[in-house]
Amino acid sequence: MGNFLNVAPTTLLVIVVLILTALAFFMARNRAMAAASGDARKLHSLPNYYGYNAAMMTAIPALFVLAIWLFVQPMLIQNSVISLIPQAAVSEGSSVNLVMSDVRRVANGLTTAVDAGALTADAARDISTANTDIRSLLAESGVALGSEVTAEVLNAAQRYRSMQATGQWLMTAAICAISLIGLFIAMRATTATFRARNLVERFMLALLMIAASLAILTTVGIVFSMLFESINFFSLHPWQDFFLGDKWSPNFRGDSDLSILPLLWGTIYISIIALLVAVPIGLFAAIYLSEYANSKVRAVAKPLLEILAGIPTIVYGLFALLTVGPFLVDLFGRGENGILGVDWMSGATSVLTAGLVMGIMLIPFVSSLSDDIINAVPQSMRDGSFGLGATHSETIRQVVIPAALPGIVGAILLAASRAIGETMIVVLGAGAIARISANPLEAMTTITTRIVSQLTGDTDFASPETLVAFALGLTLFVLTLGLNVVALYIVRKYREQYE
Repeated sequence: MGNFLNVAPTTLLVIVVLILTALAFFMARNRAMAAASGDARKLHSLPNYYGYNAAMMTAIPALFVLAIWLFVQPMLIQNSVISLIPQAAVSEGSSVNLVMSDVRRVANGLTTAVDAGALTADAARDISTANTDIRSLLAESGVALGSEVTAEVLNAAQRYRSMQATGQWLMTAAICAISLIGLFIAMRATTATFRARNLVERFMLALLMIAASLAILTTVGIVFSMLFESINFFSLHPWQDFFLGDKWSPNFRGDSDLSILPLLWGTIYISIIALLVAVPIGLFAAIYLSEYANSKVRAVAKPLLEILAGIPTIVYGLFALLTVGPFLVDLFGRGENGILGVDWMSGATSVLTAGLVMGIMLIPFVSSLSDDIINAVPQSMRDGSFGLGATHSETIRQVVIPAALPGIVGAILLAASRAIGETMIVVLGAGAIARISANPLEAMTTITTRIVSQLTGDTDFASPETLVAFALGLTLFVLTLGLNVVALYIVRKYREQYE
């Protein structure tokens, strides 16, 4: 109930702004038509542009302020409330976040109890002097506060609840006022000579620029966040061990071996096996669907093939663990009881298990994109090859595939990036052992699985064993960036040749 009360007023406020926005659209449109005596030809812009302008003026400033308010208000309330709690209470076994979590839980409990009638608002205001009674009333209303909640936390919770309610009312009043002011300004500007279309088109241009910049800024932000944390890691752990060592053994006791080489080897090894499975099968499937299959076969086969891309990776992981892994054990293990009579594989988790299943997952990434690229090759190139006496297969090998090679390289790059970043299939199919070995029947692990492992559980983001996850992530980013550079070089080289 407390969470509902926290969310519902904001949701209701957004609905009110949207209703005002719709009202502004129709009011401005009708006002423009009235200014032109019902003749739209007398207007500078089409009537809808006046409505769009009023809707923008009503909604955008209000929603922008609302987003900032929702971001800033919790920080201001936390800074104000945390000052009520003695520093000793924060330092004795609890962090600020844990204390604030207790405060929020108690505040939500107070709100729930008041709404349920088990506690009056006046009693809630006297919470610091009626600790025991308040706790019993809250318990009767089904709100469990725990046995270790102190009077300081209860007092801070009351302050938190009061400030949150005040902030909610101020936010509602401010957002409604901004929305109404925007509506008023838009209505005053709505005349027959007002250049509404120009203003709306400039806004759309700005929106497109923001969208384009957002992707770039997000990438930059991700890189810098990993870079700064990686710098902190290398200030605590020697870079020689990270880049040149051959052991991965984090133990959170200060004597860890944190080398990326075993993880990088496992990542590359599994990705290569996956690509060896996915690229030939996917490319051959794309050639068949685009060059040989009739329309009926293509209409059925391509959607069925693309279903593989929609299967969750955890399902692939279970398939690797329960089906492919045991089959490989029967094939390469069990000694005389096995299919081949050898004892090369001791467990179901191995590089080969993960690589085969990951290759199956990557087939639609290669086949679907390659099929689209091959279909985009101009028919005139095929006709010219046939006219010179080439067979169908010769035309595909010597004309179609080289012309489509830039797109095919892009499809393979996408599949490689997907393989490098895969986690669940590796966790269930490859195991968790960091080692450097050429044997594909042994268990290994990858960079992504170790990142998840190092950031799972209670972490303080101050030890090398935790910060190493950011160094691993940055290295993985550089690796995929290198793949992009190589692919871009190949694409440009062949594009100049066949365009």
